[in-house]
Order: sequence, then C-alpha cells, then structure tokens
Amino acid sequence: MRFNRILLSATLVVVALVIQVTVLGRLQLPGAVPDLLLLTVVSLALVYGHVSGALIGFGAGLLADLAPPADHAAGRYALVLCVIGYVAGLVRPDGGRFRSAWGPMLTVVAAAIGSTLLYAGVGALVGDTAARHVGLTGLVFTATLYDLLLAPFTVPWIMALARRAENDPMAVEAGGGPANKAADVSAGWLAGGTGLRIGSQRGGLRLKTARSRANKAVRIKGIKPAKGVKSVKKL
Repeated sequence: MRFNRILLSATLVVVALVIQVTVLGRLQLPGAVPDLLLLTVVSLALVYGHVSGALIGFGAGLLADLAPPADHAAGRYALVLCVIGYVAGLVRPDGGRFRSAWGPMLTVVAAAIGSTLLYAGVGALVGDTAARHVGLTGLVFTATLYDLLLAPFTVPWIMALARRAENDPMAVEAGGGPANKAADVSAGWLAGGTGLRIGSQRGGLRLKTARSRANKAVRIKGIKPAKGVKSVKKL
C-alpha cells in the first residue's frame, strides 16, 4: 500500500472507531448498533480494491477487538472486516468510480447483512450464543437499516477523500490508467516543476546541449570567434 493510502486509512479508521465507541455505541438503539467502522472499510475498499480493503478491514477489526468495552475474543471482528473488505473491493469498478449511488448503497446493504451473519457464525464456533438469544433476524434487520441510513452521510465523503488522496498533484493523467501512473508522475514533475515540455522540445534541448559543448571546446582551445560570427551555427 502507498503511504498516502496508509495515512488516510489509519486516520479514518481511528476517527470512526472513536465515534463508534463514544457516540454510536451509547445511543441505546433497539437491536444492533450503527457500524461506522464497517462503512469506513467498505468505502475505502470500493476505491482501493480488494487487497487494500482486506488489509484495512483486518487492521480496523483488530483495533475494534482490542478497544474497550470489547467483550468478545480478539481477532473475531478482524476476521469479519477482513472478509468484508476483500469482498467489497471486488465490487470496485475500473477507476473506482460508480455511475450511480446504487452500487455503493447495495454494497453497504450486502456488507451489513454479511458482517452480522459472519460475526454470529464465528461467535457460534467459539461458543458465543448471544446473537441467538437476542434474535438473529432482528439484528440483521436493524443493522442493515441503521447502516443504510448512515451511509449517505459517510460513504460518499470517505470515497471522495480516498480518491483525492490517490490523485498525485504532480501527476499528469496522460493515459488515465494505472499502467501509465509512474510515467505520468515523472512527466508531470518535469512539466510543472521545471517548466520544460517533453516531446515537442526534445530536439531543442539536444541543440542547446550541442551548442554549450561546442562553446566549451572553443574556450578550452583558446580560439576566439570572429566578430559578428556566432560561436555555433544554428541548425
């Protein structure tokens, strides 16, 4: 992962976890709790792809497992968010941009349902039957409802921040594809930082280099050019 991805993802995950624990976790809503951490992982995965989504999900889930007042085994939510981040990243279109809001919203619904079922399934494997006593159907319904209501206020903004962090200000989008990204960065640096244009002035740069070498050779030999005659004839 690139440094700007790591920095932005870590910042958003920490902020989401703090809001989740201090605000959303204390609302005393019926059923489940709005999962801002899940929405953050899904939003970043929709922009960065499945590999980054899985890594971000694992890190976010591990922080949630260790943050108080966690009452479950460490690694349980990390596994859930790792899977959700990976699957959500597979939905990412080329360029990370959706043509409508239906794609992210449907992904949020699927992530809310999948994370609740997966969390309950992992809990059943380790002997945690709390979801069975509360009612799995009610948990799935409320989790999906709360996340869907919270998504329009969080997912578009997080995705916009992620896209903005991906766009290197020194890069020039010549081809628009990831394969040309490295070349675009160097081209943008030369064009923006030095004021030189590449391609059309390449011959001019060669001519200037040849002139400077010829002038240097003339000075070394001690030959003074005649008056009114230029040191190097223009081609």
